[in-house]
Amino acid sequence: MSVDANVETTSALPSEGGLAASVGRAVFEAIDSASQIYGVLVRTLYYVARARIDRDAVIRQMYEIGNRSVFLLSVVIGFIGMIFVLQAGLQMQRVIPDLTMLGASFLELLVRDLAPSIVALMLATRVGAGIAAEIGSMVVTEQVDALRMCGADPVDYLVKPRFLASLIMTTMLTLWSGAVSVGSGMVTAEVIFQVSPRTFWNLHLVHASDLATGLTKCIAYGAAIPIVSSHCGLSTFGGSEGVGSATTRAVVQSSLAVIVLNFIISSAAFIAFK
Repeated sequence: MSVDANVETTSALPSEGGLAASVGRAVFEAIDSASQIYGVLVRTLYYVARARIDRDAVIRQMYEIGNRSVFLLSVVIGFIGMIFVLQAGLQMQRVIPDLTMLGASFLELLVRDLAPSIVALMLATRVGAGIAAEIGSMVVTEQVDALRMCGADPVDYLVKPRFLASLIMTTMLTLWSGAVSVGSGMVTAEVIFQVSPRTFWNLHLVHASDLATGLTKCIAYGAAIPIVSSHCGLSTFGGSEGVGSATTRAVVQSSLAVIVLNFIISSAAFIAFK
């Protein structure tokens, strides 16, 4: 009996040690990855501050990030607006029969959180994957090494145009998506709950603090997505499999960055404007 117990205890020890080692390894890798991402951000801001901007490259990236994302974002945010108004209206009817504040509550949440966060998450999946795949392919085909041999910093040549384009287009796409969501929500409210568009368009709950919070999130998300994705692309190794792994890491880490930034900015806004 004691022998069996010793065998069980001995067999359990390696698994516990393996779990602890895996957790520790994951923590150290996360810290190392965060420090590398911070380094890419600092270098990008340095090159932006030097004010030498390739306008053609920025415009090209604005087209890739913005124009090619409009349809997807319009469909997604339109349905989200309809779903949110429908569910909110049904819940409000159970509490109070008056739905005059349905539009005001929806607009407040849309400006402060819903529009920038949904847009950023969709861009993290589409744009983040594209950036990581493109830069990762350049890494495995040694094009990035050729840039370094020519004296060009890949961050200046590859990351900076995507960073500037993302800052601009994330804000513009958020404004467009917000308008689409308001329109779809307004139609849903009128058709299902007989709330007129004039009643739905109620901005009494939207304050300057909500606009500031929403704009801050747009800028933060627009900066985080290309930086994280570019880091994943620049750290690619191992050929085509490495490119696929970098693309997956870009989507996961960019989405995680959006969620973490959402919590930080929302908490800071609550403390600052309460």
